[in-house]
Amino acid sequence: MPPTQKQSGLFFVLFVALMGWCIPGSGFFLLNEKKRAVIIFVAICLTFAVGLYVGSIAVIDPVNEKLWYVAQMLNSPLVALLGKITAANHLQVFGKPAEIGQIYTGIAGMLNLLCVINAAYLACLKPDFLGGREK
Repeated sequence: MPPTQKQSGLFFVLFVALMGWCIPGSGFFLLNEKKRAVIIFVAICLTFAVGLYVGSIAVIDPVNEKLWYVAQMLNSPLVALLGKITAANHLQVFGKPAEIGQIYTGIAGMLNLLCVINAAYLACLKPDFLGGREK
């Protein structure tokens, strides 16, 4: 049985959300909002990169800093790879650089979550999501 239009619209919304999580801004790119996608990509990636620069890769710590790691994972699934590298090599960072780096990378993840939710919401507002037609 082929999927109905409502089911295919739901799959599109989920795809937009998943892509927005994997690559920041790509959800908006799928919705043909290219300027917004580029701005979001640059802002989130730059914020995350500054956090890594200040605190080193060791700020992504899935063993000792689980709550920060959850916030950081909202950036992209690639953060899990960085977490495995950190855990396998027993990397650590202490003091102010660790705190500032965790804050920047965690904020970038939470910002990406807001962008994913917004992109999914905009995908729901598309006229053909519930079977309506664009005039």
